[in-house]
Amino acid sequence: MTQIKTEPSAHNTVMDIGIGGMTCASCVARVEKALSKAPGVASATVNLATETARIVVADAELTDARLRRVIRDAGYEPRSVEAAEAQANNNSPWTGFAPVAVGLVLSAPLVLPMLGDLWGQHWMLPAWVQFALATPVQFILGARFYKAGWHALKALTGNMDLLVSLGTTAGWLLSVWLWLTAHEGHAPHLYFEGSAVVITLVLLGKWLEARAKRQTTEAIRALHALRPDKAHWISEDGEVDVPVDEILTGDLIVVRPGERYPLDGELVEGQTQVDESMLTGEPLPVSKTVGAQLTGGSINGDGRVVMRVTAVGHETVLSHIIRLVEDAQAAKAPIQRLVDKVAEVFVPVVMLIALATLAAWMFMGANFETALIYAVAVLVIACPCALGLATPVAIMAGTGVAAKYGILIKDVQALEMAHRVQTVAFDKTGTLTVGQPRLTQHVAAPGQDITAALSWAASVQSGSEHPLARAVVTAAKVQGLNLTTPAELAAVPGRGVQATVDGRQLLLGSLRWLQQEGMDPALWADDVPALQGQGATLSALAERTATGVQGLLLMAFGDEPKAGAAEALTALRERGLKLVMISGDNQAAAEAMARRLGLRPEDGEVLADVLPGDKAAQVQKLREGGRIVAMVGDGVNDAPALAAADVGMAMGNGTDVAMHAAGITLMRGDVALVGAALDISARTVAKIRQNLFWAFAYNVAGIPLAALGYLNPVIAGGAMALSSVSVMSNALLLKRWKP
Repeated sequence: MTQIKTEPSAHNTVMDIGIGGMTCASCVARVEKALSKAPGVASATVNLATETARIVVADAELTDARLRRVIRDAGYEPRSVEAAEAQANNNSPWTGFAPVAVGLVLSAPLVLPMLGDLWGQHWMLPAWVQFALATPVQFILGARFYKAGWHALKALTGNMDLLVSLGTTAGWLLSVWLWLTAHEGHAPHLYFEGSAVVITLVLLGKWLEARAKRQTTEAIRALHALRPDKAHWISEDGEVDVPVDEILTGDLIVVRPGERYPLDGELVEGQTQVDESMLTGEPLPVSKTVGAQLTGGSINGDGRVVMRVTAVGHETVLSHIIRLVEDAQAAKAPIQRLVDKVAEVFVPVVMLIALATLAAWMFMGANFETALIYAVAVLVIACPCALGLATPVAIMAGTGVAAKYGILIKDVQALEMAHRVQTVAFDKTGTLTVGQPRLTQHVAAPGQDITAALSWAASVQSGSEHPLARAVVTAAKVQGLNLTTPAELAAVPGRGVQATVDGRQLLLGSLRWLQQEGMDPALWADDVPALQGQGATLSALAERTATGVQGLLLMAFGDEPKAGAAEALTALRERGLKLVMISGDNQAAAEAMARRLGLRPEDGEVLADVLPGDKAAQVQKLREGGRIVAMVGDGVNDAPALAAADVGMAMGNGTDVAMHAAGITLMRGDVALVGAALDISARTVAKIRQNLFWAFAYNVAGIPLAALGYLNPVIAGGAMALSSVSVMSNALLLKRWKP
């Protein structure tokens, strides 16, 4: 079955199809070219490490079957994504080793005479025995190379399989010819061992690659494993165990101590501690009481609880996380596109070099046998396997380990860009501060009743989820005030709200807006500077009357810096980064909070009085002069600014908005994760560069050595297999990373 995802555009559908038989970067380029040429395909990206194709289809009539036919016509085997996942999920370390074992058993006797020569022993096997051992390896175990190589030839392209099949067949045919044309009584030197050992070593290298690939997908498998199969559903007949897939939104389910929550929901009965470490990277359990939100995949503590399901299937937070990690691992980094272009012309160039090597050695007087062996060595050592794996395996390992610690990388371009960031801009409320402001002081205008004014303010805000609104309502409830449902409620974006309460036309919002509407600027002339100097955020309540806008109540709100935020900002500054806090507060209040966070207003690290809609423009200003800017916000009202930055980091709890607003989502509100995200970016890009360097350097050094006669086919085959394994192993070192 093919996985199908619908994009935000109603005209585009994304399909994921597994592909079998790909071996190198040239295979990737060939499949992508074939798919891209198919009518109705908008774009196609093939990943060698995951062996999948992600196809964006613009034509709704283009079926999965047609795309599979295109893949098969290109010479590869279309598979279901489920089959590819099942193969990746096979945890046996010896899966697929049987052909390698047979090759080793048959090749070992052929190699023994070579080892014997080192100690002066002559254990040369009869020619017919060498033939009998080498031929099954060449044409049975090596059949996969002939099949894939033939498809490449039909498509007038080349790949690793074509190089291996041409090289080993040349060695096998040369050995047969020398055996059949040898004079009676003369035992010629044959090269059966070269062909057999090269095929065995290539098979061994591919098996080691497959083992390493399974390790790179461990993050996805670990996330899938968080989903329980059963749920304790509360039916009319009592508690019943049913498959999770049968649970509907609104159902009540029981979660026992130590069990995983099967789906997202709201706690309706009981209290407990919840371990959310696999989702957020937060090591300490979180206390949950009635009304708290529960996330599927997290572990219940020691309390039996009842939850009401709020999200099922693909709508759960865990499903979103899995989809983001899968999307990132399936995506292609910009640097990989350059590699693909190189790989497309690489194999034909290598074949020309091999022919030139054969001709040059014969021209210099070498016999055909010697010249052919050197040409074979060129074909074998030049296989571009490492080139195709260098980038995707590093991305898979990097995004996987980042997800483990609560850093979700949605956009591979953001991963590649983050290590180059020079400026980090932060939203203030909810990002650098706790985001739960309290009403610290309120001052009535002369002649106004402070209790009545606070009741009106709370009534206006009673339906709002804004943090300041909740603070006003909470303060009114603490005093036992009665609230009235507002009428004609309307929001004024970036400024405040207006509504009718008890027949009064009330306006509640920023001082600047109310003064623009006609409120006396001199009102609270002494209170405003004093409160701003304390770092308070100010808003006011006013009434629109026949004589103008009359101020009623000044409100001061206080917030606290997040624990560890100051230390995290200091660590970022020590990395040489420029820091900026963007706030809608007035200059005095913003600077007061900035100093508590360790920021330096005198160095331009505070941008105050910025309306929500103007944050994106401020980010664009920071980008002037070519500076690379990261924006860190809560992902809700900061979406335009996150999109305007080179790298957007949404600090959220896994909500839809937080996950889709930015290239990187930090699953818990810890400012230290910003530095961790920049660090994993730097380390992943370093691994990509190291892998590409060694992949290119290996070919640049190996091909001339083989052409000059310093490498025989056996050593070339071993070096080729080793290059792929070394690239995989280097990328897997990322799994040891910790923030």
